[in-house]
Amino acid sequence: MNLNHLAIFRAVARAGSVTGGATQLGISQSAVSRQLAEFEQRQGVQLFDRLPRGVRLTAPGRVLLDYAERLFSVEAQAEQALDDMRHRRQGRLAIGSSRTIAAYMLPRALAAYRPENPGVELSLAVENTDTIERKLLDGEIDIGFAEGVADDAALDYTVFAHDELVLIAAPGHRLAGRSDVALEELQGEDVLMHETGSGTRAVTEQLLADRRLQLHPAMTLASTEALKQTVATGVGVAFLSAQAIHMELAAGLLVRIRIRGGPFRRPLYRVLPRASSASPALGAFLTAVDACFPDARG
Repeated sequence: MNLNHLAIFRAVARAGSVTGGATQLGISQSAVSRQLAEFEQRQGVQLFDRLPRGVRLTAPGRVLLDYAERLFSVEAQAEQALDDMRHRRQGRLAIGSSRTIAAYMLPRALAAYRPENPGVELSLAVENTDTIERKLLDGEIDIGFAEGVADDAALDYTVFAHDELVLIAAPGHRLAGRSDVALEELQGEDVLMHETGSGTRAVTEQLLADRRLQLHPAMTLASTEALKQTVATGVGVAFLSAQAIHMELAAGLLVRIRIRGGPFRRPLYRVLPRASSASPALGAFLTAVDACFPDARG
């Protein structure tokens, strides 16, 4: 069925005349008459009774008009939905992020994004880097934030901010009063770490490997808060993001132990599927992230 013919049929039916339908569509009366006759011929039924003044729907015409109204209503709804998404009046944005970025960095971007995009439904899944990459490839999330780069050609990694990896301890720890500590000295300490697959752990292990050191974790904890609280009791030391310890340092619950040869800065990445195009909702979020972290290349 030719949708252009159907639109002409609907306009004539609504107007009650060929002339009225032509005026509504902005085309000539002769063009409407010709295409309407062609439409009836193709459908094999008469859709209108031609009257001295105007037209009247036949029984098949009334049935077809009902379907035409529903069809063009769905079309209008589709156009409205796309327009809402284009102007970010509705939509959905699924984000995956490592713990550190989700807890201590992304809230700034989310707070900046929300007032300008109140109709967009936001979801934030906190996962380790490996899971974020898998979910991006499976299409479960729209954008990821990670602390390391995987060797996957299907993903595009862009630095959006920088962080510093620091060593923390309880104020009473034997290393706490030192001006600085060599990494080699940690071989006799209880070192607490995130689980395998964590971006922070991967960066920590790379930092140690670069100095030909390997530390076996005394504890493996799956939460930054658990790491901080355990270290604060005086049990061991841990490498954490500087972003994660501001309040504990200010409260005197933890101290930062300076490592000889530091500081150890690391890039943080936003990750997107390489072949995808950004939706309006995602494009606006990328703008918010760039505004919140302008020193990405620093």
